Amino acid sequence: MSAFSIRLARPEDAEALPGIEREAATAFADDPDSAAIDPARVIPADEHRRLIARGHCLIAEAQGDIVGFLAARPCGREVHIQEMDVLPRWQGQGIGAVLLRACLIDAGNGGFRAATLTTFRDVAWNAPFYARIGFVEVGDLAAHPRLASELDAEIAAGLPAERRIAMIRFID
Repeated sequence: MSAFSIRLARPEDAEALPGIEREAATAFADDPDSAAIDPARVIPADEHRRLIARGHCLIAEAQGDIVGFLAARPCGREVHIQEMDVLPRWQGQGIGAVLLRACLIDAGNGGFRAATLTTFRDVAWNAPFYARIGFVEVGDLAAHPRLASELDAEIAAGLPAERRIAMIRFID
């Protein structure tokens, strides 16, 4: 495993994050149901700066470069993982798992009761990956209107409804 480190994101990191998201989205290129994933449609740097200012975004660095990130935002007593990406050449080295675990520690230290996200049910590096870290599918979206709204927006943007789920991990 290559050496990498995790740290809080800084405003100047924002410019690098759309490119990482764009490159990571190429993993969906062979998935015909994921045609709505447009690698050119990523979180813009200005939005990343706003997320970073809220204090829950993390950066993975290796060899002096940003190789991954986790962008999260507080939503009441929960922290919502908006986006997490690792450059393809750095995937499979535990970076995503460390980013997630660091996010959970940060959330716990910040008094949040849970971490949430939306993802693909059947993509190995999505729901099954998150499940290994303790996330579970939200079965009753009526009890989580914010997550239901997140999914509705994703479906309206063209993502396949039958493959999208919301997940939650309660903070111990």
